[in-house]
Amino acid sequence: GGITASGVGIMTPRKKTTTKRAAIYIRVSTDGQTVDNQRLELEQAAERAGWEIVSVYDDNGVSGAKSREHREAFDRLCKDATRRKFDVVMAWSVDRLGRSLQDLVSFLNELHAVGIDLYLHQQGIDTTTPAGKALFQMLGVFAEFERSMIQERVKAGLRRAKAQGKTLGRPKVSGEVEKAVLAARATGTGKRKIARQLRIGVSTANRILSEAA
Repeated sequence: GGITASGVGIMTPRKKTTTKRAAIYIRVSTDGQTVDNQRLELEQAAERAGWEIVSVYDDNGVSGAKSREHREAFDRLCKDATRRKFDVVMAWSVDRLGRSLQDLVSFLNELHAVGIDLYLHQQGIDTTTPAGKALFQMLGVFAEFERSMIQERVKAGLRRAKAQGKTLGRPKVSGEVEKAVLAARATGTGKRKIARQLRIGVSTANRILSEAA
């Protein structure tokens, strides 16, 4: 505050600064790798940004191909995000978080729904900035594109199989085979043995028997 001519001190209001609370998520696929380097670089990035690290979630030796419920630290991170225990999630790279682009966008949507930002060190993505927010919106477009491409590939595959005369769905068996299955079952032969003797799948034998029941 300053001093006036009358000697009375006037306090000037100070700008209130709120430090962002950061959560670090680190994961390596195998026990032979180390998470120490990831953690160190993320800690340095948080320090540069002026963020306070409040939690570290470590899925050491867990494959990214595993679903969320099989990645304990990641699952805990998601739950703590909904409780607003931090303001920004920091990860070493985009592939640390999800198995696909759709997984990533789904996770980002969860974060943004509760007002939490994401920082990805390798890709230089920081959704606390306007450029980062714009990139996040683009990711949503790419995820939609990926989904459409997968659907189109599946449809094209089905059309190709149909054009080549391939039968889609369960394989059909002849009436003779069906009769043989029922006859063998009537003599008390087990389903697996019937399937082996007639060179058909156990599921096919099951279906014939259940349809005849």
